[in-house]
Parts: sequence; C-alpha cells; structure tokens
Amino acid sequence: MSAESTGQNEQFLRVIRQRFRDWRGQRPFWAGLFTLLGGIPIAYFPYASLKLGHMTLSMATTAGAGSLIIGVLLVTLGLTMWYQPLVRVFAGVAAILLALVSIPVANLGGFIIGFLLSLIGGALSLSWAPGKPKAEADRAEEPVPAGAPDKADQEPWGPYDPNTHETTIDAHGGRNSAG
Repeated sequence: MSAESTGQNEQFLRVIRQRFRDWRGQRPFWAGLFTLLGGIPIAYFPYASLKLGHMTLSMATTAGAGSLIIGVLLVTLGLTMWYQPLVRVFAGVAAILLALVSIPVANLGGFIIGFLLSLIGGALSLSWAPGKPKAEADRAEEPVPAGAPDKADQEPWGPYDPNTHETTIDAHGGRNSAG
C-alpha cells in the first residue's frame, strides 16, 4: 500500500461519523450537551481562585456545597438525556428548576453562563420528540388507489344490517330486543 491510498481510513471515519449521527438523532443530544455544559460553570466558579502575581482572588462563598450539588445534578441530567431519552421530560423539567435555583444559590447561576445553558438545555429536552423510522414514514405516505374504499368508512365488524341480532355490538340505539 502506498502512502497516498487512504481509502480504508476514510471509510472507517465515514462509518464512525454515520454511527454517531444515527446515535445523536435518536436522543435529545443538544439538550443534553447544553445541560451538561451549564452544570460545569455552576459547580466550578464557587471553588475557583484566580492568581494575579502574588495576589489570589477567591470566590469561596457559603453556597459552595449547594453550587456543587446543583452543578453535579445538571451534569447528571445531561448524561441522562443522552443515555435514557425516555425520561427527557423529567430531565428537562428538573434542569429548568435547577437552573432557576442556581441563580440565588450559585453566584447568579455561574455568572449567568451556566444558568442560560441549563435553561436552554432543559427547554430543548422538553421540546424534543423522537422521529419516525424511515421505513415507517415511507409506508405512512403511500398513495391510496383511486377505486379503493376509504378505511374510515368501513366498520371493523362488517356492514350494518338492522336485521341481525347475533351480536351485542349494535344495541339499536340503546334498546335491546328480548325475543
């Protein structure tokens, strides 16, 4: 093989990219990413210190433990949106509530950055709905032949006949005959 033939590597990367795209399409990926990224500044800023030469600026507050709990919960909710997409509504509501709680507890929600990211992630999670599989979507759009009867006009038990008394499905307007 020469150094110029990279066909196999390109195919491998294409397959990985397609698999990731399929995986990403089956779950609220961007909602989980925004929520996860929103939890990081909320948990980080209360414990961060900035060194300017020999002077250290520290953001240590009494709300450090609350900020850490909120940040870790938001990261966990972001991962939950990725790996358990069926609980996306719960995770979205919880992310929005934690983002709102982070404003007074966690230094204005991680200096508004974490608050906005978590709020957007929760809203995206609430609004996400799984798509139809491609084969099922194609079947749903099949044209009906011109002479075919409409399925809505057909009754599942057959055509209506007022003289049949063998079934209890039709009660003739609520009056039953006893003989």
